Amino acid sequence: MILEGFYKISNTSVAGDSAVTTLKVNKDHEIYKGHFPGRPVTPGVVLMQLFKEEAERIFDRNLQLVRADNVKFTAVFDPTQDDELILDSHLTETGEFIKLKGEAKNKSGIVLKINSLYKVL
Repeated sequence: MILEGFYKISNTSVAGDSAVTTLKVNKDHEIYKGHFPGRPVTPGVVLMQLFKEEAERIFDRNLQLVRADNVKFTAVFDPTQDDELILDSHLTETGEFIKLKGEAKNKSGIVLKINSLYKVL
């Protein structure tokens, strides 16, 4: 896990090709000390990494991002306002690849939409 200490999983529900995971984000994590002091904002690349780590956990395999399409950051995720983040993913395994279509949400709405492709290592 690259994001050691950044979050804890509160709940995961997997049904067919869908997974919904609720994360509790650590608002005191080192990332927020530089991004940005006094106004913490979760970096977009960190939000993308959360989906990769969750797919690795669900499939119990190491993955490498091959492609990310239609990545849309629709809102700022500030953990001091709401420290819960929900990852809603649709995952499809095809041979040596895993396709993911996902949305990251908090109580205010969608924070990130992503379509990504990972290679199984």
